[in-house]
Amino acid sequence: MADDNQRKVIRVADPAALAAAAAERLLARIGANRGRAAICLTGGSSPKQLYRLLATDSYRSRIPWDRVHWFIGDERFVAPNDPLNNMGVARDIFLDSHAPAANIHPIPTDTAGPEESAHRYEHELQAFYGARELEPARPLFDVVLMGVGPDGHTASLFPDYPAVEETTRWVVGVPKAHVEPFVPRVTLTLPALGSCREMLFEVAGSEKRTILTRLFADENLPAKRARSTGETVLLVDRAALGGEPS
Repeated sequence: MADDNQRKVIRVADPAALAAAAAERLLARIGANRGRAAICLTGGSSPKQLYRLLATDSYRSRIPWDRVHWFIGDERFVAPNDPLNNMGVARDIFLDSHAPAANIHPIPTDTAGPEESAHRYEHELQAFYGARELEPARPLFDVVLMGVGPDGHTASLFPDYPAVEETTRWVVGVPKAHVEPFVPRVTLTLPALGSCREMLFEVAGSEKRTILTRLFADENLPAKRARSTGETVLLVDRAALGGEPS
């Protein structure tokens, strides 16, 4: 089903089916790019089942690891080995076991603060992209994975925070989070996240039903404003969708 003419909503049965659908879409985008592919991962609990699936024999054998680069959409300003570190979770589950170290691009958190970290990551992204300005016809990423928080945030772009309005910078520091854990963050901005062939949201569980209803009601939330220059897809399981029409 479709929410509007810019975003596709795909209903799946449960979190396992959601992870499988996300894995297939990710692999399809990688396969469509015969050159250097770039995937922007997400944090939180939503992608863990997908990451575990990518570590299984049937999926990892289909990934051309040598030409896929892995980035992260936002990071908690904690040490790389801290359990709260988003990229650390992805590395533990599947990246460190299979991806070349040079192809893993974490947000640095060994800096004086989130702003310095943001500047360093922005420079790394620009070096990878080969330019300091994004071109609509040449996306930065093949796939950007996204989640939706209970307040409608996505990445670390929280409602009414200045970072949501950023139009020039690719990465910014967020001094304080709007939800737990209340630690500083570093996040890609809407223009950087939107520079992708596919933006893929994963939304699962009955606890997401309220915020999903608000998104469908067209509230001006960060997750509503996050759009790809290519295709924007919401994978939603039955529990999250609740009574919404299929």
